[in-house]
Amino acid sequence: MPKSGPSKEKGIAGHFFQIFFSAKIFPLCLFLMVIGVLFVLFRMKSVEMDYKISEVNKKIRKIEMNKKQLEATKAKLLSIKNLRRMARKYELQEPKQNQIIIVPES
Repeated sequence: MPKSGPSKEKGIAGHFFQIFFSAKIFPLCLFLMVIGVLFVLFRMKSVEMDYKISEVNKKIRKIEMNKKQLEATKAKLLSIKNLRRMARKYELQEPKQNQIIIVPES
């Protein structure tokens, strides 16, 4: 029986590795793998940033809602009806229009 050559002993896997690790194909495959990994990493970072942006937007909406509630409370406290009630309660004169001073927020 004749000995089988090295190519028959290697089989399909050996032939694949011989082609894959050739000087022309291996750098191209390596380049494509690096590009694939970078694509996945950038995509993951993009999703992570979207989550952070979503959290910040949620906090902004919550703060805006709180600001609106505070402005409504301020308007209620500075209403003419409330000022008259407080004046009667503490036995003060009712304030005139030019006596009401609103201090602006900084």
